[in-house]
Amino acid sequence: MTTSNDARLRLDSLAVHAGREDLQSLGVHATPIDLSSTSPLPGVDAGGEAYEIGATGGDPSGISAVYQRLWNPTVARFERAFAALEGADAAVAFASGMATTTAVLTAAKQRRGSHVVALRPLYGGTDHLLATGLLGTETTFVDAVEHVAAAVRPDTGLVVAETPANPTLELVDLAALVAAAGAAPVLIDNTFATPVLQRPLEHGAALSLHSATKYIGGHGDVMGGIVACDDEWAHALRPIRAITGAIAHPFSAYLCHRGLQTLPLRVRAQQAGAQRVAEALAAMPGVRAVRFPGLEGSDPHGLVGAGRQMAGPGSMIAIDVGSHARAAAVAEGVRLFTHAVSLGSVDSLIQQPASLTHRPVAAEAKPDAGVLRLSIGLEDPADLIDDLERAVAAAG
Repeated sequence: MTTSNDARLRLDSLAVHAGREDLQSLGVHATPIDLSSTSPLPGVDAGGEAYEIGATGGDPSGISAVYQRLWNPTVARFERAFAALEGADAAVAFASGMATTTAVLTAAKQRRGSHVVALRPLYGGTDHLLATGLLGTETTFVDAVEHVAAAVRPDTGLVVAETPANPTLELVDLAALVAAAGAAPVLIDNTFATPVLQRPLEHGAALSLHSATKYIGGHGDVMGGIVACDDEWAHALRPIRAITGAIAHPFSAYLCHRGLQTLPLRVRAQQAGAQRVAEALAAMPGVRAVRFPGLEGSDPHGLVGAGRQMAGPGSMIAIDVGSHARAAAVAEGVRLFTHAVSLGSVDSLIQQPASLTHRPVAAEAKPDAGVLRLSIGLEDPADLIDDLERAVAAAG
């Protein structure tokens, strides 16, 4: 049987088969869920060795399991599968996207330094975490790749960026960013794109982070986070996860792993629907501006259209309807869209970032109050367009 490590497998095949290499030897077809919080030990010495490996960052997959906070086989299968999709040596799964970000910032501080360069816009939770200095980091915020090199210092432990950016869909040229960062490692939040559309490590980034709650799980019923990286970063991240107790729950890892199997189909179908919705919004009275990487003029450097970096524009859309009052009226007036935070589910969501996900962000970096963020699901695009037309017209 061909394994997920076989270089001949393309992404769609990896999505289905990666992380399942041991199932035949187990005599099962569906991925098992190991919910054990603790495991019987083969002996005192062997158990102690396994505990030390798990607690200090090694990969304990080849030895006895000890305790779920250190390692779990269901979580490990998800990690192997995700690493294969990202083209990475390893991946480390956490209980949420923010737990993942916290661990990466902690590891970067230990490895290189406590200074961070952050390219805005970013997800509001990440921006807020960096701005507060809660983890003992000092952050220099910049608003363009051209300003990154000047902001990097000898103690810069990490350069952080997101592309497409949340919530306004700006695109970042990863090759240019990595060049500007110099010796500082680059962390890319790849949640909007997923490995189906973009693999940051192929463009020189050190880490590709995802809120697995979004497209990876894909059905709005699981929380998780994961970061793809090389073995050295994984070795630095695992003990932080073990000490803080931030490992993904086995059932969450199972749902995320199962989500990978349909990820390419969902992402491409949602993307096709988003293209139609974005084009309709661009011509819709009452909508002042539409940000979507698939629209003309939204990709001046050919990162999407020319395939330099992304295999498609994704399914997130940002629209400006002019004011807080009109944005609120549209968000509260839709019927088919769900007015809710989060994204990447099979159903379509709408929210006003300035009041919700980006509420704690500093005023100079907060999105305009008239901006709405749309996550396009798997509904018929014509129905979504009808829903938006009614809500925008009713907003006046």
